[in-house]
Order: sequence, then structure tokens, then C-alpha cells
Amino acid sequence: MKKQYRQYILKVLFSMTFIFFFSCDQERMMNPIPDGMGENSRMKMIREEGKIVAVTDYNSTNYFVYKGEPMGYQFDLLQSLADYLGVKLEVIVSNNLEETFKYLQEGDCDLIAVNLTITKERSKFLDFTIPHSQTRQVLVQRKPDKWQRMSKDEMEGNLLRNQLDLGGKTVYVQKKSTFADRLNSLSDEIGDSIHVVELPNYETEQLIRLVSEGEIDYTVCDEIVGKVNQTYFPNIDIETAISFPQNLAWAVRKGDKDLLESVNAWLEDFKKTARYANTYKKYFKNARSANIVKSDYYSVMGGKVSEFDDIFKEQSKVIDWDWRLLASLVYQESNFDPGVKSWAGAFGLMQLMPTTASRYGVDSLSSPLQNINAGVQYIQWLDGILIDKISDPAERQKFVIASYNVGLGHILDARRLASKNGKNPDVWTDNVDYFILNKSDPQYYRDPVVKYGYCRGVETFNYVAEIYDRFNHYKNVIVEN
Repeated sequence: MKKQYRQYILKVLFSMTFIFFFSCDQERMMNPIPDGMGENSRMKMIREEGKIVAVTDYNSTNYFVYKGEPMGYQFDLLQSLADYLGVKLEVIVSNNLEETFKYLQEGDCDLIAVNLTITKERSKFLDFTIPHSQTRQVLVQRKPDKWQRMSKDEMEGNLLRNQLDLGGKTVYVQKKSTFADRLNSLSDEIGDSIHVVELPNYETEQLIRLVSEGEIDYTVCDEIVGKVNQTYFPNIDIETAISFPQNLAWAVRKGDKDLLESVNAWLEDFKKTARYANTYKKYFKNARSANIVKSDYYSVMGGKVSEFDDIFKEQSKVIDWDWRLLASLVYQESNFDPGVKSWAGAFGLMQLMPTTASRYGVDSLSSPLQNINAGVQYIQWLDGILIDKISDPAERQKFVIASYNVGLGHILDARRLASKNGKNPDVWTDNVDYFILNKSDPQYYRDPVVKYGYCRGVETFNYVAEIYDRFNHYKNVIVEN
């Protein structure tokens, strides 16, 4: 009897074990955990940090600053992606492909956002997104002197139209680009040597400029980039194709499947929208691009943020600021328009209120220099009050900028709230900024430590964030001095 009982117990235990494991397998089948969605998921990290970091190249189509505002095809697409993900965008600039790949591999960025041609070799260490556009590779060559006076046949006779004619020629391309691979393959196809020189410190558009200026004879670029550059350099020719149509895509680190799926989901839908069509048209089919490139305030060529840069550089010394941070504040206030006046009566580049302006001896008829000087004196006054409270100069700048927007009293209130609630009153981000953001909440503005009452703090919160975001773009593309 005991033996039969033991056998019965063993059968029950076996059945329970089988059911347990079967149930677990069934649950795994019903709720599979996707690759890359564990604790170290890239997408999870992006959401936790509240930002996506992308590396792109600085040129006339992908990313630049024009009249104080960051722009570019890749930048606009990245901003749309960040909006879709509900996070902030941080841009790293690199015009060196080796460096770009290194940023991704070492975890310094989440995404490469340049015109990457999809290749088997790159797929060994990158995961490509679905294509964001298509193009083909074209030869960039210089039209003959006095080409404007030539007939079409005369000009054609001075240009390479047959790939066979590239035999024995020297072509300069960006190092690690697919242009070098294509030229080497073409060399085999035509049975003749094409001398390919790979330059590590030159981006494609820089090489196009060298062709236009006669420094080199040939380079290669994507056709869409060539068409844009023809508006800047009308003496270049891009009619000779050296490849079939190719897909251009972004890339993530190998194995970051959750991020890849998110980007692909967004891109697949975004490409069907009018916003995407308008973005593509804006940068690749807009005749007004030629006017942009001729402007002094186009960062790629002119290297200026505004017509007031020299004033910013001089006045920023008074407060020991990077002049580009002062420029970003002024853009936020007035869009560099010295004649603008707000509904509340603030006026000029620095949008000074009449009482503040009169303190520093300026009015609405004062010159831009006088207006900026008065604003800088006000910044200096704010800094002088806060210097004994916040010792870190870089951190103190944020409090000064916030005070410039909403008034010193509300910022001091937010510091007291931070201190009372266990946050650091000397640190802005994720500390004091939370309390200025929520100072419209009765829970906070009715607190006994608050002396200046209600404040619509969301405007100040965004004000500081937008100034520093723009400042980072200025640092990416505008030299400090």
C-alpha cells in the first residue's frame, strides 16, 4: 500500500512539474520579451534620460544655423523623431565618418543621422533603419572656363560623360565613405586605374567647394547633395552618374533592436506625411537656398549668428559669458529684431521693461549697442546678488537667465521651496527648475516660504531650456572667437 502511495505521489509531482513548465513556456510564447528590451534597453535609457543623442554632419543640407536658428534636413527629421518619442534632442557634430562610427560604438550617441549608404560591410557593425531617401552617386567636375558662353555641345566636349574616361584620373573623396568603395569597384569594371585619394579631414561639401575653386578636379557625392550645391557653385557639373540608385538610411548600434523598431515605426509613417514632403522640398528643391548661402548669417559660409555678433562678443566680456550664450538669450527675447515691442511694453533686442531700461539710461530710441549694454548691466546686477548664494559660475548663469525672464523674487522663492523639499537650491536642472515649473500650483505658491506668490513658471522653465538648447547648436557650428 505504501509503495502504491509513493508511486501516486511521484505521479502527482511529475504532473505538477510538467504543468508548471508548460505554463511557463506558454506564457513566454504569449508574452515574448523582444531582443534589446531588457534592463539595459537603449530605448528604456532614452526615455529615462528624456533625450535622444544623435550625431550628424555639419553642412549646407544636413545641419547648420541660419539667422540664429538651427536648421537642416537631418536636423528637422531628428526633431520630428524626438517629438514622436516625447524626448529632447541633443545633437553631436562630426564630419569624420571614422569618428562618427566611434561615437556610436562607444555609446556616446544613440543614432547616426547622416546619408549612410546601406552596405553589407557596414551591416556587420551597424543596424540600418529603413531608408529615409534614395539617391545615386555622381561625379563632381568643374565646367570649363567661360562655360556660360558655350553651346551645349561645346561644353559637353569638355566634360567626362563616359565612366571609361575616369581611367588614370585622380578623384578625392571623404575617408571611409562608400564613394571610395564605388570608385574602386568601377576601376575594376572599366579595367583601368582610378586613383582614389581618401581625405580624413574633408567632408563631401568641402571637396565640392575645392572642385569649384579649381583646387582639385574631381570628387563624388550623392546626387541630392550635388543638386543643392549647384545652387551655391553654378560652375560644377553633376550629370555623370557612377552608380545605380541607392538607399540612404540612419543607423543604430548593432543589437539596439528596440530603438531600431521605434525609429522605423516613426519613419514609416512620417514619410507618408505632408511634413516630410515639405521638409524634403525645403532643402533639396528650394531655389531660395541660393539666397541663404549668400547670407553672412548662414553658418556654413558666413560664420555669423547675427549682425550684432561683434557687440555680443564685446559685451559678454563684462559678465564673463560665452558670447554665443548671450546671443541665444537675445534671440529668445527678440529674434534679433531691435524694433520689436511686446504687449507688456518691453522693447529692443534685450526686451527691457521701461522701469529697468530707465535705470540704465536707455529708452525705445536707444541704439542696439545701448540696449544690449543696458541688458548686460542688468544681468551683471542679477549675478552680483546671486554670487554669494551660488558659487558655481556655470550653474549661476542658469539662475541669472531664469531671473532675467521672470524676476529675481520668484527664483529666490523656488530656491527656498527646493531647500524645504530636500532638493539642492544651488542646482537648476532637476532641482530648482521643478519648483519654478510648479509655482502655479497652490500647493507651492501658498507655502509659507514663498514671498512672491503665484507664477506661471512653465514659461521660465521652457525659456531656460530653449536658450541652452540653442546655445549648444551655436557651439556646434560657430567658433567661439
